[in-house]
Amino acid sequence: MNSSNAATTHHWGEIDGVSIDFPMVVDEMHQATLTYTVPLEAAQALIPGDGFEVFEVAPGSAMFLLAVVDYVQNPWGDYNEVNFGLLAHPTGQPERVGAYVYRMPVDQEFTMKAGNQVLGLPKTVEDLSFVYTEDSVVIDLAMGGEPTMKLTLPRVQATEAPTSTETVTFSYLNGVPTELPLTIELGAGLISPSLVQMELGTSSVAEELRSLGLPGVPDMAVWGESLCGTFFLPRPV
Repeated sequence: MNSSNAATTHHWGEIDGVSIDFPMVVDEMHQATLTYTVPLEAAQALIPGDGFEVFEVAPGSAMFLLAVVDYVQNPWGDYNEVNFGLLAHPTGQPERVGAYVYRMPVDQEFTMKAGNQVLGLPKTVEDLSFVYTEDSVVIDLAMGGEPTMKLTLPRVQATEAPTSTETVTFSYLNGVPTELPLTIELGAGLISPSLVQMELGTSSVAEELRSLGLPGVPDMAVWGESLCGTFFLPRPV
């Protein structure tokens, strides 16, 4: 992402009477980010089309990215979201690595419409909840009416301020390979991987996760609360 993005504003239009404008600033969200090493061939099978390739992090291995997000204050709603993604790059351009999100269940219709129409993200409305206790958060996801994933995480307290990272998410917008620049804070609360509890259900999406070797112990897991992010106008890769 270059600095000119931050200085440029763009009005995309409206959806259901709500103005869609970039940059789109998220003022508050709670988020966990987890990474897993998974088989390269199984990972590539989850990316549609020929516009993107999975990044080979080690011989025969790819990186699965799981992000669970509770959007508290967001122009597109106070919704819940799960990102099932893979570290990838545009075909033939291994130097341009980002996250290709191949599934993105949410719990509200408006963000689904905006994500599909404006960003090309594969958002679907599903049964998705975040339940908090003082010490933990439980994310429960059913897709197509079938149990898919239950994730239990400790609400670890960060000892440092969150870090802000510039990155891109890849998608197909109207069939065109697209990148979505963003600047996002990542939680600084380090979760011991052994404390991550994942249960998979009976849906076809749960079977996709099993094809990657999940559930398993993540390589890395972090949690953060009251994080911020800025999403910029999508553009062709």
